[in-house]
Amino acid sequence: MAGKLKEFFTSKTFLINAIIALVFVMAAFGLLYNYLDNYTHHGESISVPDLRGLKKDRLESFISDKHLRYAIVDSIFELDKPPGTVVEQDPSPDSKVKEDRTIYLTVNASLPPKVKMPDLIDVSYRQAEAILSTFGLKVGTLIYKPDLAKNAVLGQHYRGNEISPGTSLPKGSVIDLVLGDGLGNTKVPVPDLIGRTKGEALFVLKASSLNVGTLFFDHGVRDSSAAKVYKQIPQPSDSATINEGEAVDLYLR
Repeated sequence: MAGKLKEFFTSKTFLINAIIALVFVMAAFGLLYNYLDNYTHHGESISVPDLRGLKKDRLESFISDKHLRYAIVDSIFELDKPPGTVVEQDPSPDSKVKEDRTIYLTVNASLPPKVKMPDLIDVSYRQAEAILSTFGLKVGTLIYKPDLAKNAVLGQHYRGNEISPGTSLPKGSVIDLVLGDGLGNTKVPVPDLIGRTKGEALFVLKASSLNVGTLFFDHGVRDSSAAKVYKQIPQPSDSATINEGEAVDLYLR
């Protein structure tokens, strides 16, 4: 039996058939490789165009001749971008991809999301500006009114009306702020500071709800704390008054 099998595998007929089968398999693999190579465009690629800034209704006509596809997968809201335009894409512009690749897009929402109005009362203008920016809101008109707390927020308005903290409003809304001007609406007498040292003068000004303005020291003053006031603006008199929070300039020697 073994002898017959050996005789069969070494026969001329088996060898011819084996060679034919091998050639057929190799030809089949070659045809399959060529088919896959053509089907996948092996070694070929195209550049991804920049779709950012395009409106949604222009995408189809713009991309139709570029042998690519697109899909809108997300939306966000950015204040500085027009509604309905592409803001992000994947793959990025100029990336090399094969034909019929899908470009995934994020567009700017047409309607802004709602945010809660923060509480800005009694914070400084700089803080209020930062807080509004964090909430996606903008600073509008600044309205000043007499108050010793300079640049402190005294009121918050939306479209001409006071708006309470926690009120829902569209992201990107403009908020007007009422701020203190640093001056009270109460008149106080101008204190007489002539002959007082700098420290004494500053103490009297603070007690009178007034601020120190510019300090002018004569040449030759070595110890500023011991220098005395010889002139002030505004000047003191029995009838002189100024608003709370105003400043008094001092001349010392």
